[in-house]
Amino acid sequence: MKRYSAFLALSLFTFTVGLAQKKPQRVITTDIDNFWVAYDSMRTTQDSLKQLRYLQTLYLDKGTPGLKALMEVRDYQPAEWVHAVRQYPKFWNSLRPRTQLAKSGAQGLEPHLKKLQQLYPPLSPASIYFAIGVFRTSGTTKDNMVLIGAELVTGNSQVDLSELPQNLQTFLSRYYQSDPFKNIIPLNVHEYVHTQQKGLGSNLLGRALMEGACDFIAELITGKQMPLPYMAYGTAHEAEVKERFQVDMFAPSLGHWFYNQQAPTPDLGYFMGYAICKAYYQQAQNKKQAIKEIIELEYDSEPAVEAFLVQSKYYSTPLNKSRLLQAYDAKRPVITRIVPITGPDSLIDASVTELRVEFSAEMARYTATDYGQGGKEQFPVTAQPGYTPDKRAYVYKVALQPGRAYSFKMNGGGFQTTDGYPLKSYEIRFRTKK
Repeated sequence: MKRYSAFLALSLFTFTVGLAQKKPQRVITTDIDNFWVAYDSMRTTQDSLKQLRYLQTLYLDKGTPGLKALMEVRDYQPAEWVHAVRQYPKFWNSLRPRTQLAKSGAQGLEPHLKKLQQLYPPLSPASIYFAIGVFRTSGTTKDNMVLIGAELVTGNSQVDLSELPQNLQTFLSRYYQSDPFKNIIPLNVHEYVHTQQKGLGSNLLGRALMEGACDFIAELITGKQMPLPYMAYGTAHEAEVKERFQVDMFAPSLGHWFYNQQAPTPDLGYFMGYAICKAYYQQAQNKKQAIKEIIELEYDSEPAVEAFLVQSKYYSTPLNKSRLLQAYDAKRPVITRIVPITGPDSLIDASVTELRVEFSAEMARYTATDYGQGGKEQFPVTAQPGYTPDKRAYVYKVALQPGRAYSFKMNGGGFQTTDGYPLKSYEIRFRTKK
């Protein structure tokens, strides 16, 4: 009997351990170790083809599902890592010891995720992957995966940025000053909530609610407001930001509300979404149901996000969507003149080598030019010298032949004013004289 009991106890222990071993790993950091193995091999040669082979076989081919998803979501190409390793050795060498912090990223996270499960019982499981990217995201998601860019979140002010391009130095200098890894738990909770959501938002209001919901839920879980500049600025200037936001909220362009590092205080769209979600939660009688409604909101549905806004009572008076869209359109730049074109389908001489497009407002440095209705066959542009010094005109170099039709498009998603309002997309069409 004792032998049977001992055998049974051993069997139960083995079964229990087996169950524990089958439990999915929540935080995966193996891509970081693989990157540094590849990095060391890449630094042994100056042959870029050998470096590419080392990267591929030692890092990318061994990559976790998280690394593969990160490449897909951020459209990373192998050549980008090779270029970064070749050009920025001081950066990588100074960052290297800090990337090991990612292995402690799970410490303290599990209790917060358990609290999230209590507040939102339908919570689906997700895995958190730390990988080394090439400066395009500190955190994003795909399906049930949280994807963290360790080259960004583990940096601090001691990392050597001297070899990086100036715009990247400016961005990383500001970002690293905050020692972002100190905020890794709220960041992970924020991204974890994203894995439970559907849709990105079809207009500014939808995107703001989608992002702000994650900031608000992270605050509920951790008990702390997201320690980021947009949150501090928004809190201190809420009345002003609130008034500005209502003009833009129903428009499709994200403008200067998101992902615009040129603004003095970028990403205020996060704050506005947070503030609206917080107001929705505070007015709700059933707080647990409110959390469910915030997370499960159909962010791509304009009627759904507009109804959510009304129910939040964040704006004390009803908003006139039609009037606000008209006010938004009034702020967008237009093309005032195209030299030497006088109108759609106008005739010009085939000897013309330059088109000058003039705008109603000063423009930012961004551009986006594409084929028109005639496709590649009718695309006349050979070079783009860029903006004039006053930033109120843009110059194209063209090569024309007699008796031909030409077309190309200037996309509003690229051309925009210095304060973030996009151009109304415009197709330039003309013909040349025979």
